[in-house]
Amino acid sequence: MKKEDLRIVFLGTPDFAVESLDLLVKNDFNIVGVVTATDKPAGRGHKMLQSAVKQYAVEHGLHLLQPEKLKDETFVNELRSLNADLFIVIAFRMLPEVVWQMPRLGTFNLHASLLPKYRGAAPINWAVINGEKETGVTTFFLKHEIDTGDVIQQQSITIDDNENVGSVHDRLMHLGAQLTLDTVNAILDDAVTAIPQSRFEGIEPTPAPKIFRDTCHIDLSRTAAEVHNLVRGLSPYPGAWIDITLADGTTVTAKIFETKPAPTTTPAEQQGKVYTHDGHLYLGAADRAVEILSLQPAGKRRMEAGEFLRGARL
Repeated sequence: MKKEDLRIVFLGTPDFAVESLDLLVKNDFNIVGVVTATDKPAGRGHKMLQSAVKQYAVEHGLHLLQPEKLKDETFVNELRSLNADLFIVIAFRMLPEVVWQMPRLGTFNLHASLLPKYRGAAPINWAVINGEKETGVTTFFLKHEIDTGDVIQQQSITIDDNENVGSVHDRLMHLGAQLTLDTVNAILDDAVTAIPQSRFEGIEPTPAPKIFRDTCHIDLSRTAAEVHNLVRGLSPYPGAWIDITLADGTTVTAKIFETKPAPTTTPAEQQGKVYTHDGHLYLGAADRAVEILSLQPAGKRRMEAGEFLRGARL
């Protein structure tokens, strides 16, 4: 089959997906349809917010579909009428079987982990939170259970000890776009041998559930390494948080964006607290102290720890 004869429907929502869509368009693949989330009200004025994928599709004149329900008969019929050979899913909702079984060459997903590790909604966050030294991207064919399909291709990267999830996200976004392109070319050339995840010996499946506010709370009964990893695994978004008690007894909630484990142990009287010493701001973790480098008190802008200390007494 020639490249121009391969009819592709692309399904995705955020910037992470746009990178792959853009690379496919720039390589002259035939994108016959783009499926993305419906517009949603956002901000004080409730202005309707368009997904990054929709913005790209409109700018490039791609046929756009925004179904509220993926099992809706009108949507399914319109999708079927596109007569696509292949569906590509990146950072989108869970698809019903009637959708992912539609194209003759199948539906593949780009997932931001080295499957079977970190199946779920937040694989990049959890890889950093858990202190992984390596992660990557995987393309796999969809099946009933989420993120369990047969693996087509994988690429890995190393994670630096002080790298935050924003940096890892951006690197995986670029790597994933290239892997998506490579996977489409392999399918086009009939050169795919997908491998069941059960054959990945010595690799136990691990979950990567959605991040909630409670997930982001800094627990100072944990070790310094665990606290530091939580902060960088949630920075810059959604942000790890903790309540800081000031000298007057009031409490301010602050998001913590940058930390580094301190070389000294936490003083016994400061364990489990946020405290200052010699002009520095610390989290009193279970073993060692963790120095706070930047934070954002509720209702204020992000700032360096020194600036915060000049305006607040602990």
